[in-house]
Amino acid sequence: MKQYAHPPKEEMKLTTLLHALSDPVRLSVVQCLAASACEKPCSSFEVPVHKSTMSHHMRVLREAGIIHIRAEKTFSYITLRQKELHERFPGLLCSVLASAQKERIGPPVDSIQQEKGRQVENEPASVATEENR
Repeated sequence: MKQYAHPPKEEMKLTTLLHALSDPVRLSVVQCLAASACEKPCSSFEVPVHKSTMSHHMRVLREAGIIHIRAEKTFSYITLRQKELHERFPGLLCSVLASAQKERIGPPVDSIQQEKGRQVENEPASVATEENR
């Protein structure tokens, strides 16, 4: 099982953090994690990039100290290091997420849950019924 290195809170740097959040794909991952407030499998993020590119984005977020990756068997589970980020840079993450939502960078914080609900609603009744069983 692969173990990932995560920087301690004291070693998080503002410039590295801001660089990691400057990419719309990475920002949308952080928005999704902030909205869910729980651990998510790496494969659950709906982003318009290939798997190898997504791995790169996850590495950048991890090395900046924004996310924590836990490997279990063949899966990777991602959590937002919200408490550590707030302790190191008070209010920064909330400000970035609020600004991103105002500027409509990435999906709105609650859009992933809404999208999943719409997909089932928009499908023919027979398909939606089979999936919900």
